[in-house]
Amino acid sequence: MKADTRALAAKGLAEIALRGASLRDVMERYAPRLADPRDRALLMALLSEGARWWLRFDAAIDGLLEKSLRHKDPAIHALLVLGLVQLEILELQDYAAVAATVEAVRALQRPQLAGLVNAVLRRWQRERETLIARLDAKPQTRHAHPAWLATALQNDWPEQADAVMAADNREPPLMLRVNRQRSEREALIGQLQAAGYAATAHPWLRDALLLPHSTDITRMPGFEDGLFAVQDGAAQVAADLAELKDGLRVLDACAAPGGKACHLLERSDIDLTALEVDAPRAERIRQNLMRLRLNAKLVIGDAGAPKSWWKGQPFDRILIDAPCSATGVLRRRPDVRLHRRESDVAAMHAQQRRILSALWPLLAPGGRLVYITCSVLRTENEAIVGELLAAQPNARSMAFTLPVGHAASVGWQILPGDGDLDGMYYAVLQKQT
Repeated sequence: MKADTRALAAKGLAEIALRGASLRDVMERYAPRLADPRDRALLMALLSEGARWWLRFDAAIDGLLEKSLRHKDPAIHALLVLGLVQLEILELQDYAAVAATVEAVRALQRPQLAGLVNAVLRRWQRERETLIARLDAKPQTRHAHPAWLATALQNDWPEQADAVMAADNREPPLMLRVNRQRSEREALIGQLQAAGYAATAHPWLRDALLLPHSTDITRMPGFEDGLFAVQDGAAQVAADLAELKDGLRVLDACAAPGGKACHLLERSDIDLTALEVDAPRAERIRQNLMRLRLNAKLVIGDAGAPKSWWKGQPFDRILIDAPCSATGVLRRRPDVRLHRRESDVAAMHAQQRRILSALWPLLAPGGRLVYITCSVLRTENEAIVGELLAAQPNARSMAFTLPVGHAASVGWQILPGDGDLDGMYYAVLQKQT
């Protein structure tokens, strides 16, 4: 019997929103149950947009039911959320969206609830303007962001907060990075265009290609040959700021899944150590290195405790892609907004401080350290770097600008949507000789 895509999506979304499962894990488990690539694409769209807009439509469902189903029957509650997502976000034809959602109730073996689901969705259609006005009255339900994050954005970026949250709710383009060890950007663009992909060169990132929509990259020409990798343009900035040259000893700390490490190796002939504390995530680095035909020393270890893995030879360059709240990548990882808590930020801050302080002594005199997060919160970014600068008299902040983004008190912040990029913070520090 063919699996019902919407029923699978409802069960998966309930896991993501109510039990803390990751969207990636749910997709990996559920997608193989669907044979048709179009059904898998619909599943991905429903899970992604369901997670992205959960905080808006979850609240709406509460207002449409006399008794909540959230805990009593989480899959049906999630299915109702997906019904509104289909009507309002995916903009499916009203009749088809409602009919398919009601049919999914039966696939979930809850036929007694089919009438209720139909009535809720019909009521939404009748009272739509009033209900939307009610949701739009609060930042949390207007932008589908947690209340604590909406407040933090207003505090840190008062002029940009609304634009940031709007950017978080738009589908990002697919961005690729050409492996210049194996191809040239114009040649790869020609190869992709010949295969029907609308690939174009990024206007100022020299290794980046743009495609308007996500697709199955494993089917694209050149993937198996390691000609390219997926990497948002904001992350590709790291290789420029590192100012590499052949022969340097480089440490990429907190390196998984290996995108920045691979980019550095594609740029120059360097001796690179990729450090990762989590062994399963380190395996993803190894897989990316193999596919791209690149070589690095892969080390399992804690960046905040170098004595367990460092051999005593300083590094000329250190990249710290610090663990963070991931508040800059909500458009690509919409489930993060459902899982991150305000209390997590203080724990992240302590971890960032520990790692930066521990790795600074490993930098050679005259060397350069690039501190990176995919956060938009100042407490994880310039506050951390400012602490190190105050504590280390031999640390100097290197001034730089980028074509998009905003100068911070130390370093540079790309906010989500700036140049259609993800949110990313960068600071460059040099150790005085």
